[in-house]
Amino acid sequence: MAEKILFSWSGGKDSAMALYELRKNATYDVEALLATITEDYDRISMHGTRRVLLEEQAKSLDLSLEKIFITKNAPNEEYEYNMHATLKKYKLLGFSSVGFGDIFLEDVKKYREKKLSEMNMRGLFPLWKKDTKKLVHEFIGLGFKAIVTCVDTTLLDKSFIGRTLDNQFVSELPEGVDPCGENGEFHSFVYDGPVFYEPVQFSRGEIVLRNERFLYCDLLSALCPSGQL
Repeated sequence: MAEKILFSWSGGKDSAMALYELRKNATYDVEALLATITEDYDRISMHGTRRVLLEEQAKSLDLSLEKIFITKNAPNEEYEYNMHATLKKYKLLGFSSVGFGDIFLEDVKKYREKKLSEMNMRGLFPLWKKDTKKLVHEFIGLGFKAIVTCVDTTLLDKSFIGRTLDNQFVSELPEGVDPCGENGEFHSFVYDGPVFYEPVQFSRGEIVLRNERFLYCDLLSALCPSGQL
């Protein structure tokens, strides 16, 4: 019997690619997604994606979506408390592993593994140490479709916000910028690809600068075109 997997979901390209890799492995059965939502904004942290769009992704992936809510500027203790309670619930349901889309950030991986080990659980990292240039081209070649929803303007020019993540986008990235944005240069929203049963419908909204640093392209659900959730 395949092992039941809970998968940490951001809605972006690395999550989608890692989910694709796990689904290819018959020893794993990804049964649910796990997303952390900033409740004050009703959006996933960092990526800025609205909760309703995450729910539509999950529907198209035919997976349940477990949501952990934290307050804006929440201390790490709040995040860890809520995460622990959620993982405890899944542990009792027979889950012993959590999948992640991390690629090469050692400190992040060690942190995840430490917290999971405290609950006698383990992390799965199907993209770990893969070449990010090859990985992003594989992502595009497989037919995944994504839009850039967040740019750290201290690391990448604002002209990249709201663009489609395609070969031209990758070719225009400045030297020193990771092709997968693994250092936080940019984040994305995946709306179609081989793991989806149908494309997620959305429209581009306004572009907003937050904290004089992070530029966001708001995406509106086709189900809530006014942006009112």
